[in-house]
Amino acid sequence: MCFGSCAKCIGYILLSLAILSIIANILLYFPDGETKYARENLLSNYVWFFEGIVGAGLLILIPAFVCIGLKEEDCCGCCGNRNCGKSCAMLGSVAAALIGVIGAGYCVIISALGLAKGPYCFSNGTWQYPFEDSKANYLADHSTWSQCEEPKNVVVWNVTLFSILLGLAGIEVILCVIQMINGLIGGICGACCCQERSQQYVC
Repeated sequence: MCFGSCAKCIGYILLSLAILSIIANILLYFPDGETKYARENLLSNYVWFFEGIVGAGLLILIPAFVCIGLKEEDCCGCCGNRNCGKSCAMLGSVAAALIGVIGAGYCVIISALGLAKGPYCFSNGTWQYPFEDSKANYLADHSTWSQCEEPKNVVVWNVTLFSILLGLAGIEVILCVIQMINGLIGGICGACCCQERSQQYVC
């Protein structure tokens, strides 16, 4: 079934993206390679929403593994035809892909908010969000990044990793939507095929 092959390809891509998202989220806890800021809770609030670990990571593993297993799935068959089981599995993958859309969508929203608010850093003698009221204009004005004195290079760190998470999650949303369409069409076409074959058995 070509729909199963497409789903398997999507599954492997989602698996890779999920792993990358988890890694990117973990790196956010260690700006400039330091662990003390995480221990002392001196990080942006949006780092603690686990958007990459849970949203674009663990939740994406659900549709990823479901899609990977679709190629060999037969659900024990029905109507005397093993392919009917594949149809059921394809339709079931739509629900898994929907979970992926929710998880990745959550990551997109939190990452965008994290970019808009900017990093939490030591600036002008206190810990604060120096770019909170800039309406994300600081992203294009690199000259303002020096306002963050500590952690070192925290602006580059946050902008880079939140942008990576935003991009990865965006791709995940697109792939999950594609799989929802693929699973729906594949399931319906398979069901029609099964119905035709079951009628042949009756005759």
